[in-house]
Amino acid sequence: MLASPSNVGGVIAALSAGFGTGMSLIVAIGAQNAFVLRQGLRGGLVVPVILVCTLSDAILIAAGVSGIGAVLQRWPSAIKAIAIVGGLFLVGYAILAARRAFRPGTLTVSPADLTSPKRTLLTCLALTWLNPHVYLDTVLLVGSVAAGHGDSRWLFGIGAVAASAVWFSALGLGARRLSDVFARPAAWRILDGVIAATMFALGVTLLVQPG
Repeated sequence: MLASPSNVGGVIAALSAGFGTGMSLIVAIGAQNAFVLRQGLRGGLVVPVILVCTLSDAILIAAGVSGIGAVLQRWPSAIKAIAIVGGLFLVGYAILAARRAFRPGTLTVSPADLTSPKRTLLTCLALTWLNPHVYLDTVLLVGSVAAGHGDSRWLFGIGAVAASAVWFSALGLGARRLSDVFARPAAWRILDGVIAATMFALGVTLLVQPG
């Protein structure tokens, strides 16, 4: 049950704080954002991808607000295991993106894009749940800040989830406004090159970080 502040100002303050914190954490160049952007540009399964990302963040934020973050802090080996698996996955995805950069396409939806929803959604889930930073950001950091809001912590959490929903929707649905730019193969070459470099760097960072 949500604990409500005694006045509207308190409610707005908690929601705004959660929204601002969530937005500051999610607006960054990362594997998940790069994937959502590319799906938005391709035009395939954009809404399902947005929903998967938003619902995943909601689950993780709820876990943090409920106090699971404190438990996770006592089990650092779990984060390390996720880091290794996630690092290998990101490096593999970076290789695929690099191959696309050398063989760029244009802004068209291929039959594979239209008939592989399972593959697309599984990739989206992997990029979300195999990234240890998502646990540090949503479960530990958001959970810790939310705890400082006392009875208003769930309102803070709702604000953080709202930030995820707004960001992923803007990124995925707004990407189509760049359709004219990405009608050229060179633009795809640059985008996939940036995605490859970003994911490779993130993957290597996760694999070589101290245990």
